[in-house]
Amino acid sequence: MPNYEALFEDEDDIFSGTPKSKFFDAIRNANTQIVDDELDKIIEKYAIMELLLSEDKSSDFDINRVLEQYLFENSQKVEEMKKSLYIEFTGEVIQRLDS
Repeated sequence: MPNYEALFEDEDDIFSGTPKSKFFDAIRNANTQIVDDELDKIIEKYAIMELLLSEDKSSDFDINRVLEQYLFENSQKVEEMKKSLYIEFTGEVIQRLDS
């Protein structure tokens, strides 16, 4: 994963908002078909990751407990990844708006 730490030192100056707020701005102003397609890609990616994480686990495996524990132990890394993903998803929406 690329290190975008410098981008987040002063988010308001660089982005005129946070990566999250810019993502929501982009999807609120995009064609609904573009938004539907991009959200479907996000859900598909999430489904694949959940299946991979659950693969070869017993029937009592609780993925939500695993995710909560990971978040508790790695909250800073999770926040950085969320910001990176918001930037990536915003770029995908904007790229489709331009085409």
